[in-house]
Amino acid sequence: MPARTGGRILVDQLIAQGCDRIFTVPGESFLAVLDALHDTPQIETVICRQEGGVTFMAEADGAMTGRPGIAFVTRGPGATNASIGVHVAMQDSTPMILFIGDVARGDRDREGFQEVDFQAMFTPLAKWAARIDDARRIPEYVARAYATAMSGRPGPVVLALPEDMLCDAVEAIDRPRVVPPEQAPDAEALMTMVDLLKDACAPIAIVGGAGWCAGAAHYFKEWAERVGIPVAAAFRRQDAIDNDSAVWAGNLGYGPNPKLVERVRNADLILAVGARLGEATTDGYSLITPDHPDQILIHVHPDPNELNRVYRADLAICADMREFAEEASLWEDDLLDFDAGKEAHGEWEAWNEPVPVDVQLDLGMCVKAMREKLPADTFICNGAGNFSGWWHRHWRYKPGSQLAPTAGAMGYGLPAAVAACLRHPDRQVVALAGDGDFLMNGQELATAIRYGCNMLVLVIDNGAYGTIRMHQEREYPGRVSATTLVNPDFAALARAYGAWATTVDSTDAFPAALDEALEQTGVRLIHFRTEVNNIAAGGLTLDKVQALGRKARGEG
Repeated sequence: MPARTGGRILVDQLIAQGCDRIFTVPGESFLAVLDALHDTPQIETVICRQEGGVTFMAEADGAMTGRPGIAFVTRGPGATNASIGVHVAMQDSTPMILFIGDVARGDRDREGFQEVDFQAMFTPLAKWAARIDDARRIPEYVARAYATAMSGRPGPVVLALPEDMLCDAVEAIDRPRVVPPEQAPDAEALMTMVDLLKDACAPIAIVGGAGWCAGAAHYFKEWAERVGIPVAAAFRRQDAIDNDSAVWAGNLGYGPNPKLVERVRNADLILAVGARLGEATTDGYSLITPDHPDQILIHVHPDPNELNRVYRADLAICADMREFAEEASLWEDDLLDFDAGKEAHGEWEAWNEPVPVDVQLDLGMCVKAMREKLPADTFICNGAGNFSGWWHRHWRYKPGSQLAPTAGAMGYGLPAAVAACLRHPDRQVVALAGDGDFLMNGQELATAIRYGCNMLVLVIDNGAYGTIRMHQEREYPGRVSATTLVNPDFAALARAYGAWATTVDSTDAFPAALDEALEQTGVRLIHFRTEVNNIAAGGLTLDKVQALGRKARGEG
């Protein structure tokens, strides 16, 4: 067996696991890995401009493929910058592996240059954080990292790589490709589920989350339409099933349809499949409470540690999402026949359709124009901010077309769009960002240009951190503090990077700008100049927010 450097062994393990792309900002702490990648055409090395962009791209790649997205960063500042993507991957249940170049083994615990105890730092953020001190064990650690990242509730793994270890020339036995276990649902549990549904008068399903995939979307839609149960998505999981489904009821989270909220509140049975029922989905654990009196909860999740962790489950089913959905679609349940699914879908269609608002630039009507001109399977990639609410409400998502952090991280949309363009160059990709959101990772335009990404970037500029301004006006009306922004000319900035760009400041101007953008190739950016008073979808203004806040406090 020929001796190989630790860097070469590591790259060989990535090849064995099917890795075809990594995202990185290079560092001197893992030069041996970079050297091995030089001779590895099977793996594309995507060079990013900041480590937050690195891990956002890797997280998005893992969300699309179902296998870990791979990120490499250097120690100290590189790792701390990268931590935001690890947090997103954990809260979003996405498989990802972050490799961090580290100080040499002999220099550990001296607070050497950029030294950090990465196991201590990342253990609260990741599924597993470890350090590889012996190059012979790299295959073992990498195989375990893949298995951990994909099994149960998917999530991030962090591995620290001492720079001298990567230079050691040793013999090592490669590990084969890791395939995550797919647990089928217990047959008796499915029978119990059907019996509970037979006794229910107003059930509803909440779907999307850990392990959800195209197969789960297909089979669950098939079953739900057959039995007629309304299907809602957890927060930012709108692409869990086709929004054109006859039983699609809309999404929960921030700014949901009040009729959907009432339907969940009045449900006597909740079937949660893949969702953790987190804070955003349940409106602070109040729409569905952890003990949910007068409601039966059937909780289906691939990780036994999530079942009965926060929510008391009347029936807990530990199963792979696709396996569960396929079994359900084949189950003999002819006695189940609900009308509520069609009713809920009608309510969603009325809510989804934009109604013109008397403002100079109506984002709802802009979304409608996009629906008419863009392919139905367009990727919609966004970070955090009120701007996303117009698309969450008015766009019609297809399965596997949404990249949006449930962790609420700003700056995610553009890096995610880069990952989507590289993974699916044949599909339309849209990056959505507010002005504050965009400047968190706008430098990744350079990455998009370098790798020939074909994407449309929409920057919604209202001169403020809008979400915080909205909360501020509700709690402290008229006392604006720390939320006003002074912005560059985003179209000029995009042109400086080499992108095509234009600016719109009225609803009527947008369709022509969109047509012109779609005639171009490469990166195209449209800068929307909007008014901060038009703070959220549905015609909500800051004046109305102030009035609602005063009313809630009994101030007239």
